[in-house]
Amino acid sequence: MKALLKNKIAIITGGTRGIGKAIAKCFIEQGASCALLGVNEKRGEETANELQKFIQDSSQKVAFFSVDVADYKAVNANFGKIQEEFGPIDILVNNAGVTRDNLLMRISEEDWEAVINTNLKSVYNTCRSIVRPMMKSRKGKIINITSVVGLMGNAGQTNYAASKSGMIGFTKSLAKEMGSRNICINCIAPGFIRSEMTDRLEEKTASNYLNQIPMGRFGEPEDVADVALFLASSMADYITGQVITVDGGMVMA
Repeated sequence: MKALLKNKIAIITGGTRGIGKAIAKCFIEQGASCALLGVNEKRGEETANELQKFIQDSSQKVAFFSVDVADYKAVNANFGKIQEEFGPIDILVNNAGVTRDNLLMRISEEDWEAVINTNLKSVYNTCRSIVRPMMKSRKGKIINITSVVGLMGNAGQTNYAASKSGMIGFTKSLAKEMGSRNICINCIAPGFIRSEMTDRLEEKTASNYLNQIPMGRFGEPEDVADVALFLASSMADYITGQVITVDGGMVMA
């Protein structure tokens, strides 16, 4: 069977652990080259080295780039470097994100801006840096990793919910701008995905969350990666401006 992403070039922000790492592994196994963006250089280099073993042929590359995605100049400069090293970018996955949870009355301006800049402004930074080259190529896939919190809200996460909801509005608007250029822009909204954070939850807290999930379990990073692979592949060439939830049925429209 032909690899779904053979000869494709992908940039994945927040690509050094969790969902981002799972997406990178999935893409590499399907023939893509991946540039991983993050701020933890040690973890980034370790992840890039680890992912080398999943390369399918000698034409593929995997590399880490230390980039603060909230900084437009840094993003734009590094996107230029990536295209020089890898070639034209076919796929962009915006997965970088942070949380600074608290009740609104206790959220500092610093914590508000940190979440909005990393989670939402970064999407402006990366997309603005990549849409012109994609327009020239008349093809491209942009996948924004939002959250079910952006759809339903969550107490103690007004900053996070605002950033993730903003990603959805951004995605739908850009999809309308870029549709005629054959560029597809979609969102994936994960629910509770197994991670270091969920592993640390107290048993009662975890049980309360599980009771909200019809399938009765947390998802795995690979569940999100599989949907990202679908959206990045030619199977989703007529899908744009959509939000696909990966949440075990937690949120149903």
